Amino acid sequence: MLKNVVGKIFGTRNDRLVKQYAKKVAQINALESKFESLNDDDLKQYFLNLQNSVINGEKSLDDVLFEVFAIVRESSKRVLNMRHFDVQLIGGMVLHDGNIAEMKTGEGKTLVATLPVILNAMTKKGVHVVTVNDYLAKRDAKEMGALYEFLGFSVGVIVGGEYDDAKRKAAYNSDITYGTNNEFGFDYLRDNMKFRLEDKVQRSHNFVIVDEVDSILIDEARTPLIISGPTNKTLDGYIKANEVALQLKKGKAPENILDKDAKPTGDFIIDEKNRTVIPTEAGITKAEKLFGVDNLYSLENAVLSHYLDQALKANYLFEKDVHYVVKDNEVVIVDEFTGRLSEGRRFSEGLHQALEAKEGVKIQEESQTLADITFQNYFRLYKKLAGMTGTAQTEAAEFSQIYNLDVISIPTNLPIQRKDQNDLIYKTEREKFNAVIEEIQKANKNGQPVLVGTASIEKSEVLHRLLKEAKIPHSVLNAKNHEKEAEIIAEAGRKGAVTVATNMAGRGVDIKINDDIKNLGGLYIIGTERHESRRIDNQLRGRSGRQGDPGESRFFLSLEDNLLRIFGSDKIKSIMERLGIKEGESIESKMVTRAVENAQKKVESLHFESRKYILEYDDIANEQRKTIYKYRNELLDPNFDLSQKIESNMQDYVVYLLDSVEIFNGKISQDFNLEGLINIIYQETGYKFQIDDLKKDYEDLKDFIFNTLKQNYNDKMSILDKEYKKTIEKQIYLQILDRDWREHLYQMDILKTGIGLRGYNQKDPLTEYKKESYNLFIELVNRLKIDSIKTLQAIRFQTNEDINNMQNYPENNNQKDESHQNLSQKNNKITQNKKPKRNEPCPCESGKKYKDCCGKSGPKKGAFAN
Repeated sequence: MLKNVVGKIFGTRNDRLVKQYAKKVAQINALESKFESLNDDDLKQYFLNLQNSVINGEKSLDDVLFEVFAIVRESSKRVLNMRHFDVQLIGGMVLHDGNIAEMKTGEGKTLVATLPVILNAMTKKGVHVVTVNDYLAKRDAKEMGALYEFLGFSVGVIVGGEYDDAKRKAAYNSDITYGTNNEFGFDYLRDNMKFRLEDKVQRSHNFVIVDEVDSILIDEARTPLIISGPTNKTLDGYIKANEVALQLKKGKAPENILDKDAKPTGDFIIDEKNRTVIPTEAGITKAEKLFGVDNLYSLENAVLSHYLDQALKANYLFEKDVHYVVKDNEVVIVDEFTGRLSEGRRFSEGLHQALEAKEGVKIQEESQTLADITFQNYFRLYKKLAGMTGTAQTEAAEFSQIYNLDVISIPTNLPIQRKDQNDLIYKTEREKFNAVIEEIQKANKNGQPVLVGTASIEKSEVLHRLLKEAKIPHSVLNAKNHEKEAEIIAEAGRKGAVTVATNMAGRGVDIKINDDIKNLGGLYIIGTERHESRRIDNQLRGRSGRQGDPGESRFFLSLEDNLLRIFGSDKIKSIMERLGIKEGESIESKMVTRAVENAQKKVESLHFESRKYILEYDDIANEQRKTIYKYRNELLDPNFDLSQKIESNMQDYVVYLLDSVEIFNGKISQDFNLEGLINIIYQETGYKFQIDDLKKDYEDLKDFIFNTLKQNYNDKMSILDKEYKKTIEKQIYLQILDRDWREHLYQMDILKTGIGLRGYNQKDPLTEYKKESYNLFIELVNRLKIDSIKTLQAIRFQTNEDINNMQNYPENNNQKDESHQNLSQKNNKITQNKKPKRNEPCPCESGKKYKDCCGKSGPKKGAFAN
């Protein structure tokens, strides 16, 4: 309350910041006539001089901001025939300062971005612009590219489906690169699986602007990016679990939870608020009989309980045409915030396989994580992060807490004329849809265009059927026909148009209207359901009333809508009963609208906790990831010398050998198991020690073995060229690192899956996860040292001629990884006298073709999974 009073007297912090930016706008405007008087060549030269002063360190970006913004505005007038509004200049400065610019739909955010993009591109360190889909990335790069090229900048685009590394690297080496969040994130992960530094496609993470920042950094942040590979596990369990799940009956929790004797009914209970399915004792007993096991939760049956959990979720929480669709006999995820299909992404932890079993389509192989990262941690790699959207204030606290980003709301260029009506609430969904059809008919009769927003594909198809019955011509935009998105939206503002759309978040295309439509009241927005997030509703409303246009909006709700049914119906229902609301009647009041908003706040809070939970766990893994990736980059660095590390690791390896046969400092030397030591050294290195040479005390024994193995290794490697020796060592270290890191990620996945159960034992799962993941990481580091030395010691070269042949391969001269992969293959020896052809049997005797074995060039591209 006090905050509101102070805000009214002194102005909010947002107001004060906007006023400060407005003063700077006046200084930019004062330069307009100066640059208008220059011809194109002089304008470009003036800009080039400014850029050189920045590159040479004579001036900072802030020093040249006013002049650069004025030049960009003037260039835009000449090239794009568009002049930046004053509020767009404010938006540009907000982005340059590394904040979020909240600008309403139709305010021209695409043009706003050109100001900070060009300013920051002057350093030649690269600027990334992230969009929500490939269409927008290509469109924005093309439309704004003319302006960038006018001022001497190169523009690249990163889109899905095009995985030519040379093309992607060229796009990233451009001054300005457009692309989607998924593509940028996956390229980062793939780069950290490469075997040569020059094969990486990305360069430094300098400055990024995220369009529709709330959609990408908030909505999509619950799903991490994962590159995965097959686990070769059997998939029959999912089919059996699906059969069992279908035979279990839904029950209810006891009404009085304080009554110890009260028991739930049925075989499982659905908790819709937390989106979980909890088997009852009766359900567990029934499932054990159906599976034919004594204890579903014993260690040997743990996988069955996991399959059952996912089958219950798939059948009773996830709805077809709401959460996913079946397309070409595949289960494809529907993005709940944009309504688009998430091609290539899969639900994790076996849920996708459970959905495939439910729908009777081919169950695709389960996958194991090879590399992963959350969007939060990927975008925090950038030195400077900024974003823009029409709706961010509702999530301002999360942006500040997670990303250290301030949200600054920028006033519209022209006052908003749209009339936002109170919600109308009906008792049943049937009554609500009847009212919606009547409202559409009324507007359609007058020729006023209508945009109807639905929360799911299922509801859009219900509405489609009702409109057909009412003989109202209309278009439907949802995940099943999103290819026609731009075309449908472009037509949505014409006279008499009726457009049904599943979610309008991040559509990136404005609905424009002419003067005739303005006279009819502008575009009419009808929402058929409140979304879980207020931002999504605001984005739907924001499609009307752009740039001072007239418009209207109203939401039609029912007590059967998921949001109200789960979170807020009791209070509203009691109001309707007191008022005696009859069939077909609705209530409209600010109190009810506030109750709906409170329900949305509850859900937003739950989602925030979910994202925070994911981030807390990934922050732990992220520290490990950064350490491993830093080490990996060192190995890829041509100037990095491994010799000292090999020597240090060899000392640790000797200690490991002694420990493995229980020889330790302080033990009587007569009790040393020297025969066991000789055997293990011979098995792992191929070197045979004599027992008399090992009759020493602990320290002397350790030094003797170390010096002998070191000398043996140096003698063996001395026949190689110095540079080639370094290459072999690095390739082996890289292969061991990647293999052990993948195994570590697998162990971390298992740990994370079961860690929540620690809460039942009065232990904090996060603290337990930190402790155990640290222990796993220490084990990983030790394993890397041992495995690397073990492999280096086991390498055998047959003849000098073989080595010469290997060193004369063109690939070796270029230090390509294909020819080095065989060093860790079966028998660990190099035997070929000439390089085999791609389809010939591999010389390592694996039974595979050369191209599928030692001739492989590292991890394959596009390995999208969960």
